[in-house]
Amino acid sequence: QVQLVESGGGLVQAGGSLRLSCAASGRTFSRYAMGWFRQAPGKEREFVVAISWSGGTSYADSVVGRFTISRDNAKNTAYLQMNSLKPEDTAVYYCATPSRLVGSIALRDDRSYDYWGQGTQVTVSS
Repeated sequence: QVQLVESGGGLVQAGGSLRLSCAASGRTFSRYAMGWFRQAPGKEREFVVAISWSGGTSYADSVVGRFTISRDNAKNTAYLQMNSLKPEDTAVYYCATPSRLVGSIALRDDRSYDYWGQGTQVTVSS
C-alpha cells in the first residue's frame, strides 16, 4: 500500500520561506513521478509543481522563480521549497503520485495521480 505523508507546513509572514516534505512508502519511490497541489478555501484544487522520476520538472506560472521541487530517492522523500511566499499561497498543500509508470514526464493533471497525502496547511500572513 502506497502511503504519502506531508510535513513542514505552518504560519509564515509574507516574504518568508517554508520547506514541505512528502515521505513515501510502499513501493520503489525512485521510479515514479511526484506532484504537489494545493487547495485554498472555497477554491478548486490546483497544480503547483511536478517532478518526473528522472528529475524533469514543471511549474505553475504563479510559483515560477519562487518554488522549487526536488526529490531524494535515497530517503524516499520529495520536497517543495517555497520562497518569497505571498498571502495568496495560503492553502492546504498535497503531494501525490501516480499508480503507473509514466516515463520522463512531470504530470500537471491531478487526474493522473492516484495516491494522495493527507495535506499540510500553509498560511501566509500579510
